[in-house]
Amino acid sequence: MAVLFKMPVVLGFFVGLMMLGLASSAEFHELFQPGWANDHFVYEGELLKLKLDNFSGAGFASKSRYLFGKVSMQIKLVEGDSAGTVTAYYMSSEGPYHNEFDFEFLGNTTGEPYLLQTNVYVNGVGNREQRMNLWFDPTKDFHSYSLLWNQRQVVFLVDETPIRLHTNMEHKGIPFPKDQAMGVYSSIWNADDWATQGGLVKTDWSHAPFVASYKGFEIDACECPVSVTADEIAKKCSSSAEKRFWWDEPTMSELSLHQSHQLVWVRANHLVYDYCTDTARFPIKPVECEHHRH
Repeated sequence: MAVLFKMPVVLGFFVGLMMLGLASSAEFHELFQPGWANDHFVYEGELLKLKLDNFSGAGFASKSRYLFGKVSMQIKLVEGDSAGTVTAYYMSSEGPYHNEFDFEFLGNTTGEPYLLQTNVYVNGVGNREQRMNLWFDPTKDFHSYSLLWNQRQVVFLVDETPIRLHTNMEHKGIPFPKDQAMGVYSSIWNADDWATQGGLVKTDWSHAPFVASYKGFEIDACECPVSVTADEIAKKCSSSAEKRFWWDEPTMSELSLHQSHQLVWVRANHLVYDYCTDTARFPIKPVECEHHRH
């Protein structure tokens, strides 16, 4: 059931409004559960560590599904030689026509930067990859990675800086993910057939175990029981005359001017691949690329 949402400073302007949502900032076990390879989980106080070795990787999933809101966690990636490894953090619904928002951290050899690949699936269709390097070393400390999702936009954020925007263009005939509740997932696994330099650099198992560390699990979103239908979910998680959700407020419908400038800076200085400009893969530019400011 929805509860009062404790508003962050950026929403202070709306103090006079009653805004609803599910506010959760919790330890791992309150929101998540191991998905596979329980013996590759290490718990150290508030920290969770996932291990990858030549026997197995590991992954976890949220206990609930959500429609709209914000999901965040702090991650410190594999130090040293991480070539061939992928640490994934994503939201996804289920089924052949699923929706999905991906952060995939592609490992590299010692001294070479991690690449962050993002992707968006809508109705089972992906192939919307973007890749970038980061403006810091993500293996030296924890950084916050977030997904903000409402009926108008999906925003990928790193330390609250927007790095990707996927806007609702349904009025242009472009599907938008807004009617399937999603779980929250993360995993570490071996992908040396493609992850590093197109698969040219393989995983060096002499450096195993490869460890990704997590803390700061936060979910501020509308929780959806598994048994609820899509129509019921949409009604439950959308604002009405009786209730207001923070993600439906006007300030959440688009990036602020400052955020827009941040996104332009990220794209100009750190983006190294964008499917929208890959004419070899897409001789005809994907329709959304004509319209999206992403």
